[in-house]
Amino acid sequence: MKIAIIGRSELLYNTIELLLEKGYEIPLIITSKEAPEYKKTSADYENLALKINATYILTSKINSEDTMSQIKSLGLIDIAVSVNYSSVISKEIIDLFPLGILNAHAGDLPRFRGNACLAWAIINGEDSVGLCIHRMIGGELDSGDIIVKSYLPININTRIAKTFDWIENEIPKLILNAIIKISKAPTSFEVQSKNPEDALRTYPRIPSDGKINWNLSSESIVRLINASSEPFSGAFTIYDEEKLIIWRGKLYDDNENYLAIPGQISKIDKNSGSIVVITGDGKIEIDEIEINRERGKPSNFIKSIRKRFN
Repeated sequence: MKIAIIGRSELLYNTIELLLEKGYEIPLIITSKEAPEYKKTSADYENLALKINATYILTSKINSEDTMSQIKSLGLIDIAVSVNYSSVISKEIIDLFPLGILNAHAGDLPRFRGNACLAWAIINGEDSVGLCIHRMIGGELDSGDIIVKSYLPININTRIAKTFDWIENEIPKLILNAIIKISKAPTSFEVQSKNPEDALRTYPRIPSDGKINWNLSSESIVRLINASSEPFSGAFTIYDEEKLIIWRGKLYDDNENYLAIPGQISKIDKNSGSIVVITGDGKIEIDEIEINRERGKPSNFIKSIRKRFN
C-alpha cells in the first residue's frame, strides 16, 4: 500500500517511521512551516523525504492547482495521512486518494471539534481527552467517519504536557491500526453525528489567553495554569508591574475565615518555598513561578503578604 503524508509535528514524523518499519511505501510528503513548539521542522521532513526517495512539497496552499498537479504526477497513491496540517484540505485533494485521507484529531469527536482541544478539555473540567482517527471530508472541520479512537482519563491536576506525551505515543499506533482496518473494510465505520447539539466547537488559544482573572474560582485558575503550562508559555499575572508566569499551582484549603481581595498573597511558606493566593472563592498554593526570565520557588522572589497579583 502506498501512503502519502500531509502535515507537521514530531507526532507525524514518528508515524512515518512506524509505517516505514511496517513495510508501507511513502512516495509523498507534504508539509508547511512548523509551529514554535514543534520538535520537528520542515527541514527534518525534507531530509527524511530525501532519505526515503519521496517527493517533498513545502506549502501552506495544498489546495492549489500546482500542488494538485504534483500529486497527480506521482500516479496511484492509495491513501493519505494528515496530522496538524496548517489549513483545511479540499474535496478535490482528498479525491486524489482512493481510500481518502485519514486525520488524527486530538479531541473526542464529534464533541470536541476544532483547535486546542486538549487544553480546552482541561479548562472545561472534562474527565477524559479523546484521540480519533477519522476519514476527512473536503472543506469541513474534523468531520467524517471515525475509524478508531482512544481515551486518556484526566482531572484538575492533569498538566497539558501529560496529554501531549500520551498522544505522541498513541497517534502512530492508532494510525497504523486505522490503516490496517480501512484496508480490510473500507466502508464499515462509526458515522459522526450531524446534530449540532452533539458538537462543541473549540477555537484556537493564544498566549494572552493565559492571563489569570483572580476573581474566578480556585478550580478554574488551577485548570488554566495546567492547560497553559509547558510546552506553552504559561498562565500569568502582573506583580509589581512585571509579568509573572505561574508554572505550578494546586488547590489549597486551610479552613481560615478571612476577608480579602482576590489576588492577595496570604501566605509565604519559607520551608516549601510556596505561596498562597486568594481567589474568587478560596485559595490556591503556587509552587513555581518565573519572573524576568528567572524561574524558581515563589518565596525566592516574593517577600511580603502586602502584595497582590493583578
